[in-house]
Amino acid sequence: MNTLRFINDHTEGLRLGRPTPQAHVADNDYAVGLFVEYLSKSKIWKETAIFILEDDAQNGPDHVDAHRSTLYVAGGFVKRKHIDHTMYSTASVLHTIEMILGLPPMSQYDAAAETLWRSFTSEVNHTPFQSHVPEMNLFDRNVAVNEWQRKSEKFNFRKEDSIPDDEFNEVLWAAIKGDGKKCPAPRHAAFVKTRLDREDD
Repeated sequence: MNTLRFINDHTEGLRLGRPTPQAHVADNDYAVGLFVEYLSKSKIWKETAIFILEDDAQNGPDHVDAHRSTLYVAGGFVKRKHIDHTMYSTASVLHTIEMILGLPPMSQYDAAAETLWRSFTSEVNHTPFQSHVPEMNLFDRNVAVNEWQRKSEKFNFRKEDSIPDDEFNEVLWAAIKGDGKKCPAPRHAAFVKTRLDREDD
């Protein structure tokens, strides 16, 4: 098992002279694509399972829940062009990895988590993955001097989780949606599984 971190996806906000959030994300996505493509052309592809997820969802605006994030799975035995709407958690990824490696769960959380079995198939697909060159300029830089740029200059990007989520989300919202568009508050939802127990006759 190996872990690898591509760090550009969180961006640097609107710091002057630094890559735009769009360029940062495109660069990060391209790196991920090249990584999967390289492994798909290697002799270990049929023994490979790649789980691509964010370290966190940054408590950002989302129409369902602010903790949601996307997860991508690739590998020789992974279904192609398959979309799974099952609600998983990071513990689901951990539980799936444990099952693949034949390891017992480390806690009650990963033991109870739903595994990603729906994403796998019993037949290996040797077709190499083809990454796509981003259509946008990866060298675009932030040039505007404004309140969002000034806020970005004060953020500590040297260490993980050192930036206030809400403030950074506002900066990114302004960068993507345009200045003057109010960033919606994070939406939090409860997901509860209910079970009706019937009394024995």
